[in-house]
Amino acid sequence: MNDRAPAPGGLALVQALVNTLDLESGADALDTSEGRTPFGIAPGAEAADARVLRESLRVACLAHAGHGPHAAAPPLGQLLAGAPLLVSVDAADGSASLAPADPAPLVSRVAAAIAEAATSGAWGRLKACEAPDCHWAYYDRSPAGRSRWCDMGVCGARAKMRAYRARKGAAGA
Repeated sequence: MNDRAPAPGGLALVQALVNTLDLESGADALDTSEGRTPFGIAPGAEAADARVLRESLRVACLAHAGHGPHAAAPPLGQLLAGAPLLVSVDAADGSASLAPADPAPLVSRVAAAIAEAATSGAWGRLKACEAPDCHWAYYDRSPAGRSRWCDMGVCGARAKMRAYRARKGAAGA
């Protein structure tokens, strides 16, 4: 939907999952085997669980951008609680990292990605577009961290044009 670079590290997985649903067209990539393959999920209950996780992630991304949720979704923390993580310590340099205890389930990989991003401060920069018919996830690389739209040329331009027309209409009334 936009030309922004993907989120860094494991957040790219989270961003890609959120962006499997195009709200404007209603197209859901998780409906196809090609769309499920990058996430290693099967059709049926596993895909349904991925959709619930996706919407909870979208709610978190909307919150990062200062917007209310567009739909009800279970709390993300509740979904991630069932995904145990292991602490791995490198013997050579003593650095530590988190990894999923079971790398196969999508929720475990998402939990590890969020934990990694939370420790680096990157988690709060994964946001959802302000446009109600979009809510596409993007990584905010702006210096101030105040980006509002996934793509200034599309969603940002539409919002600014609507605001302009509203002002122009109010002035003419």
